Amino acid sequence: MRYKQGLPVSLALAVTIGGVAVAESTDTIRIPMNEWTGQNLSARIMGELLTDAGYSVEYVTAGAVPQFTAISQGELHVQPENWTNNVGDIYQKALDSGAMKIVGDLGVVADEGWIYPPYMEERCPGLPNYTALMNCAEAFTSADTYPKGRLIDYPADWGPRSRALIEKFGLPYVPVPGGSEGSMVAELKGAIAAEEPIIMMMWQPHWVFAEVDLNWVEWNPIEGNCDEKNQTYEDACGFEQADVVKVVWSGFEEKWPDAYEFVEKFTLTNEIQNRLILEVDQNGRSVDEVAREWIDHNESVWQPWVSSIDS
Repeated sequence: MRYKQGLPVSLALAVTIGGVAVAESTDTIRIPMNEWTGQNLSARIMGELLTDAGYSVEYVTAGAVPQFTAISQGELHVQPENWTNNVGDIYQKALDSGAMKIVGDLGVVADEGWIYPPYMEERCPGLPNYTALMNCAEAFTSADTYPKGRLIDYPADWGPRSRALIEKFGLPYVPVPGGSEGSMVAELKGAIAAEEPIIMMMWQPHWVFAEVDLNWVEWNPIEGNCDEKNQTYEDACGFEQADVVKVVWSGFEEKWPDAYEFVEKFTLTNEIQNRLILEVDQNGRSVDEVAREWIDHNESVWQPWVSSIDS
């Protein structure tokens, strides 16, 4: 494939191995779509560029943890945005078995933990230190959790990390799974507007931090990454911070070698994602439209990525 003046010109999909032209597969490349906007944008930008290059691409709704079974079995093929600390045991098993492989970092720098609005510090003295949560659960309570606090966790498909931490430390809170990214943000903004109590598992990059004032629960500083499973309450480090990586089905490189090289080069940054997420989640535009607009206005960024299929 080659791109001419910003427009793709389809040629026969082929690579040269040992001096012999070998056709790439014309089978459809299937990309999972998870439950948060940033991943949807990463997936759509990658898929649109592959489509422009002449590949057949399909987007498949898949849970952030169940998707790894499908990738291992070759039912899904490339995940451009995988957060490595919220993946369950199946993720490492898929890598160890060789059925799935990492093809590098996406470029997004992640941060995850519990957030709350600043007015909760007056109601829960001792915040932002995590030890304050043990003694002021009623400040975060709701009718269905009283006298325990209500903590909004990630959607159930993303794994029970907050629940595991609450149970490990015996914190008097009930983790309530969020329905989706959109419903979590809507509840957060609604609570802040009414100055109601709220504490929530959240991540960044995310546009919400540019719109509302939020504080993070602070844990003990450590060197290196946090060992969630083996930490103690006295030396709690909170949550392991993710690497954000691209993963593919183990047969991807052999079946689509040019596309594989493109996936290796594909990168996005926090700055790019934050702008695009804002357009979708706040300005009401579709993921498809925002991704396409970014592609149309940023050829100088993505052109080096497609060099393997631009010949």
